[in-house]
Amino acid sequence: MYSSGSTSSDLRPDTTTQRTSQLTSTSTPSSPSSLSTPKRPSTFFPANAAQSKTYYLLIYNLVSAILWFVVFARVIVLTLLLGYKNVYAGTGEFARWVQTLAVLEIGHSATGLVRSPLVTTTIQVTSRLLLVHLIVAPFPEPTTNSIFYTAMLLAWSTTEVIRYAYFYQTLRSAPTGPLSWLRYNTFFVLYPVGIGSEMACIYLASVASKREGGMGEGWKRMAAWVILGVYVPGGYVMYSHMMGQRRRVAKGKGMGRGVVKRARVGTL
Repeated sequence: MYSSGSTSSDLRPDTTTQRTSQLTSTSTPSSPSSLSTPKRPSTFFPANAAQSKTYYLLIYNLVSAILWFVVFARVIVLTLLLGYKNVYAGTGEFARWVQTLAVLEIGHSATGLVRSPLVTTTIQVTSRLLLVHLIVAPFPEPTTNSIFYTAMLLAWSTTEVIRYAYFYQTLRSAPTGPLSWLRYNTFFVLYPVGIGSEMACIYLASVASKREGGMGEGWKRMAAWVILGVYVPGGYVMYSHMMGQRRRVAKGKGMGRGVVKRARVGTL
């Protein structure tokens, strides 16, 4: 998905200059003033813009994978020890801001830093932001006390750990077979579970808004139904996008150089 960077060979020190200098110094006597110390190339700073992009995307994907793994682990532990009704209290706020961080991906696509489709990226990120900020946060009791909230976080976190790990490995080299298989097969289950749970949370928030009444509740209820209406076409777009990517990988190109190259420039 992400743009390609320089290979690891670009970061190796230039030993040719050092060898030439050593040969010269041994074959031709030189005064102390004529001796020159070979310049040591810097490997800390990126050599060009492509490396800068690669370094940034490596860090972004690694940090995102770790954060979503923390969400996943918290949900599992809290569910097993305290029950799913305590998941929101233990990880709800953390998951909310981890998801908010994904707004950067819209900027990545819009500025051409990656070649992921802007429409697909915007749909996925915006729908989740609406969920955590306008549905769950204003109506925590009806939404988070249901099993749907826990199922939603599990689907999100599992999907994102796999996705970010896949992108991170793609930027470094070729993704492993198991990681590629997870990337292009788990969405068959995770997408329906995630989208179905999100729609259930929206419906529960709408019912709660109607029951509470009062000034402003009508607008909240209308917003909930608008968001719910967007989910049907939005879910279809997301699912179709992943099916297309899976077909591309399954066409015999597999994890060959062609697919890895396209992944590096951001089409996966």
